[in-house]
Amino acid sequence: MKVGVVVFPGSNCDHDCLHVSQEVLKQETTAIWHKDTSLRNCDGIILPGGFSYGDYLRTGAIARFSPIMKSVIKFANNGGVVLGICNGFQILLEAGLLPGAMRRNKTLQFICKYIYIRTENTETSFTNLCHPQRVLKIPIAHGEGNYYIDDAGYKELVDHDQIIFRYCEPDGRITPDSNPNGSLDNIAGICNREKNILGLMPHPERCSESILGSADGKLIFDSILNCFAITSMEHK
Repeated sequence: MKVGVVVFPGSNCDHDCLHVSQEVLKQETTAIWHKDTSLRNCDGIILPGGFSYGDYLRTGAIARFSPIMKSVIKFANNGGVVLGICNGFQILLEAGLLPGAMRRNKTLQFICKYIYIRTENTETSFTNLCHPQRVLKIPIAHGEGNYYIDDAGYKELVDHDQIIFRYCEPDGRITPDSNPNGSLDNIAGICNREKNILGLMPHPERCSESILGSADGKLIFDSILNCFAITSMEHK
């Protein structure tokens, strides 16, 4: 599988994603500058975390108009696998590839710590190796991770099983105290209806090796590889 990591001015997790893809997963990987227009025949695209364009206006609002995003949007709409992590999630929201919006954390403070998320849907390109309600220990690092969507939009997320991860207690219980940023219904990550685009605020690339305190994030990347392997077999 060939993986492309898009690099925006202000990205600071691009090298983490490149490391996981190249060194941990042993996949062909390339960095794609935001001013490029080609995805270089990549099979999967990662929009990494960081502070694209300094988070001016709104998080992801300027990056959404980078030249590369036209290609990302076309790729995603044609069924390509796209993973948006933290700021990447915010960019996917601004680009209209995922519904909803981000607000400031309820504490109005930047939060950087390990939390727990529960896997709500295992029938996606990103969670097919997780068992139902699998709890992942995974870090967050954001100031605007308070996910919001209106009542009609929330109903659609529920009706189409698009809520993929929720913040939870270590034992999997969904509680107000386990919600670090005030996100609606403890939402930590969502997919599009077709389940080929995932946005999540936690950072799986920062917990894909046990030396980092958790390797749970690797399950998400391994699920992508598994999905690609299955698809490749079907097309032979």
